[in-house]
Amino acid sequence: MPELTCSDCGKHLFHENEDTLKIQKTVHEKFCRKKSGETHSFMHRDPTHMNTFDSERENDVKGVPILKK
Repeated sequence: MPELTCSDCGKHLFHENEDTLKIQKTVHEKFCRKKSGETHSFMHRDPTHMNTFDSERENDVKGVPILKK
């Protein structure tokens, strides 16, 4: 079974299909945390900003709030 180990974080990737493993590798390279256990996020949100970004979609068609506050 084809396998691969990330040299940056040590994650072990494997899949029986070589093409799928290449796709997994590409995705992993984009989201690799570089260090095992390190917290990492592509969503950087200001904790003081708790309002929704799209105020029009805060409520559904009937006026019921979609998001819990």
